[in-house]
Amino acid sequence: MDFFSNFIHQHAMWIAFAILGVAYIFIALEKIPKMVIAIIGASLTLLLGLINSTDAFSHVDFNVLFLLVSMMVIVSISAKSGMYDWLAIELVKLTKGKPIRVLCVLALFTGFVSAFLDNVTTVILVMPLTFVISELFEISPIPFLISEIIASNIGGTATLIGDPPNIIIASKADLSFMDFLTNLTPVVVVIMSVALIILGLWFRKDIKVKDANIKKVLDIDNTKTIKNRNLMIRSIIVLALVIFGFIMHDKTGLAAYVPAMAGAGFMLLFEKPHKILMNVEWSTIIFFAGLFIIIGGIEVNGGIHFLANKLIEATGGNTKIASMLILWGSGIVSGIVDNIPYTATMAPLISNLGEVMNLQPLWWSLSLGACLGGNFTIVGAAANVIVSEKASAEGHKITFLGFMKYGVIITTTSLLISTGFLLIKFF
Repeated sequence: MDFFSNFIHQHAMWIAFAILGVAYIFIALEKIPKMVIAIIGASLTLLLGLINSTDAFSHVDFNVLFLLVSMMVIVSISAKSGMYDWLAIELVKLTKGKPIRVLCVLALFTGFVSAFLDNVTTVILVMPLTFVISELFEISPIPFLISEIIASNIGGTATLIGDPPNIIIASKADLSFMDFLTNLTPVVVVIMSVALIILGLWFRKDIKVKDANIKKVLDIDNTKTIKNRNLMIRSIIVLALVIFGFIMHDKTGLAAYVPAMAGAGFMLLFEKPHKILMNVEWSTIIFFAGLFIIIGGIEVNGGIHFLANKLIEATGGNTKIASMLILWGSGIVSGIVDNIPYTATMAPLISNLGEVMNLQPLWWSLSLGACLGGNFTIVGAAANVIVSEKASAEGHKITFLGFMKYGVIITTTSLLISTGFLLIKFF
C-alpha cells in the first residue's frame, strides 16, 4: 500500500494527465455519455488522492454553473411566450427564406452578441431560434448550430468582456476595454469574415430547403405567433436587465451569474419551479463539474504550470518566437483543457518576462490563442458543450469527430490569420 501511495505521489502530475487523456479518448469514441465519463474521471482523481475533496470544490467554477442554470431557466420560461418563434419567422422573412443567408445572419448575430455577453449566454439565447427555423425549413439544425458555436468563440475574442480569458489578461496586464477593442476587434472581423465564407461553402449543400417550405414560412401571419404577451414583455425586461448587469460588470464588480440568477429567480415567481427545472440540461452541468475536478487535479499537481513553463522556456528569450509559441500553444491546449485555469497560469508567467521581452504581443497572443482555441474540439469551450448537449436532447447529435473536422480547419485558419496580424503589427 505504501508503494502504491508513493508511486501516485511521485507521478501525480502524469497520472492526472493520463486521466484527462483517457477521458478525451472515451468522449471522442462516444460509446459512453460525456457526463458519465466526467463523473468517473472526477471520482478517480479524488480516489487516487490527486486532489482532496475540499480543494476539489474550489476548482469547480460555480460562476459558470450558476450562470448556465440561470440562463437555461430564463430561456425556458421566455420560450413559452412564443417570442423565439416570432424572432425566427421574422429572421426568415428578412432573409427572403434563403437558407445560406439565414445561416450567415445567425452566425453574425451570435458573433456580435458574444463580444458583449459571455459565449454561454449567447448560444443559450440563439439556440431556440435555430431549432424553430430548422423545424420550419424541415432540415437538420446541425449546420446552423456548428456555425453558431464557431461564431461565438470568434466573436468573444473581440472584447474584454467577451470571454473569461480576456478578463484575466486585462486584470494582470492592466488593459482597458478600449485596448481590446482597438487591438483585437479588427483581426476578429477578418477571422469572422473568412470563417463565414468557409462555413457557407461547407454547408451550402446541407441546408437546401424545398420551395414549398420557404413559401409556407414567408406566408405565416406572424402577428399571431406570440402566445402570451405579458410573459413576453416580462421576459424582454428581465433579459435586458440581465444583459445590462453583464455589461456593467466592471462598474459593479458583480460576477456574471449574479444578475442571471436574480433574473431567473424573478421569472420563477410566476411559474411552477419543478416543471421549469425539468428543462435544465442537468447532464451538461454535471459534465462541467466533473471536468473541472479532473482539470483541478492537473492544476494542483503542477500540470498546467509545467506546460506553461515548457512553452516559455522554448522561446530562448526571443519575443517573436515567444509570441508565436504562446499563440499556437494556447490555441491547441485551450482546445483540450479549460482555457480559464490555463490563462490564469500563463498570465503571471508572461508578466515575469517584462524585463527581457516586449509584453504587448505576448498578451495579445495569449488572448487570441486561448479564445480562438475553443473551436478546436466540441469540449474546447463551455458554449460548445451546451450546444452539443442541447442538440443531442433534441435528437440531433453533434459527434466529437464530426465537429472536430470543422473545428481543426477553422482554428488553424484563425491562428494563421492571427499570426499574420501579430507579425505585421508588432514585428
